[in-house]
Amino acid sequence: MKADYYSWTQTLEMMAADENEEMRSLELSGQVGFNSLPHQVVRKLVAQGFCFNILCVGETGIGKSTLINTLFNTTFENEEADHYEQEVKLRSQTYELQEHTVKLKLTIVHTVGFGDQINKDESCKPILDYIEAQFEKYLEEELKIKRSLSNYDDTRVHICLYFIAPTGHTLKSLDLVTMKKLDSKVNIIPVIAKADIMSKTDLGNLKKKIMNELQSYGVQIYQFPNEDEEVGEINSSLNARLPFAVVGSTEDVKIGNRVVKARSYPWGAVQVENEEHCDFVHLREMLLRVNMDDLREQTHSHHYELYRRCKLQEMGFKDTDPDSQSFSLQEMYEAKRREFLKELQHREESMRQMFVNKVKETEAELKEKEKELHERFEVLKRMHQEEKRNLEEKRRELEEEMNAFNRRKVAAETLMGQALQGCSQQPLKKEKDKKNFFSLPSACSLSSGRNLN
Repeated sequence: MKADYYSWTQTLEMMAADENEEMRSLELSGQVGFNSLPHQVVRKLVAQGFCFNILCVGETGIGKSTLINTLFNTTFENEEADHYEQEVKLRSQTYELQEHTVKLKLTIVHTVGFGDQINKDESCKPILDYIEAQFEKYLEEELKIKRSLSNYDDTRVHICLYFIAPTGHTLKSLDLVTMKKLDSKVNIIPVIAKADIMSKTDLGNLKKKIMNELQSYGVQIYQFPNEDEEVGEINSSLNARLPFAVVGSTEDVKIGNRVVKARSYPWGAVQVENEEHCDFVHLREMLLRVNMDDLREQTHSHHYELYRRCKLQEMGFKDTDPDSQSFSLQEMYEAKRREFLKELQHREESMRQMFVNKVKETEAELKEKEKELHERFEVLKRMHQEEKRNLEEKRRELEEEMNAFNRRKVAAETLMGQALQGCSQQPLKKEKDKKNFFSLPSACSLSSGRNLN
């Protein structure tokens, strides 16, 4: 065992010594062929195609769709929105574009109803939810056992064009709050829409005020990288032009011998691609020709990585243990599983205790209700007995009254019978007396006759 321990220690020391040695450079005596690797990568990427996702945030009617159509020199289908939306909605559309041999899968996300509500507290919440939902989808695909990120339909937002209305001398509070909440989720490029309605002096002053306010409120907007020697000078000049004052138009106007994209006015025409009139050319230069790949890379390496790190930390994952030693994913999973089961058991116990307490409270309430019902029953029973006694007493009184009434009735009937009988006998007596009276003369005559004889 000691020999194995010493040999293992020596091996670790040799590995550490090898790591500390500097990497040696060697020269090839002839061409090998791996210098064609960049061309292989380019061919592979061109065959796969590219994706680019743009989020347009701005008020209704500010010119978001017109600017996108002008940027890509085409007309995208888009439904016109009104100012009567109850809440902010996000509408995404995906298109397949091709320029020469390069294919681009373009997704345009419009904010419908942004800034149209009276209460604007929740205006930026649907936008944040959409961005985080795309991050969540990519993270779910990344954590799958069988994953296919090369063929994955990446819907993460690479750039947010925030449209600022040129109607005031400063930013609105909604603009500052929204950009502050979005700057850690997406690359933000502020643009002043419909810049042709302002003079050059007012436009320059508005740009300075916007940048000062963004800096004072700590809003981090996308800065074009100037480390690269090829594009460093171009990007430095582009950074100085932020925010871009743009004008969009799909109308072809003939100016002299040329037909250009412009907006016609009674006093003349505003040429979209004229640097003296607006910053549209610089925006297109930055967005499509110079920094598109950097925007995609910043989205993946910065914004998505920040979301991924926070999400994994919430799940309990970490890079190193407290002793700064390498960790095992299996051990971390088991530890997290034990922690989860312990928390689940604790919640189950608390829920059981809560259920028992609830049952006891319910039983106490039921007993109290039962007691109240029993008392009420006793009161009703006494009331019923009292009413029953009263009814019995009234019944006896009524029976006595009925008996008395019957007795009086019998007496009255008797008297009436006697009276009727007396009345019936009196006419008979009168008739008899009458008959006797009329029979008296005949008797007298008879008696007189007899006497005469």
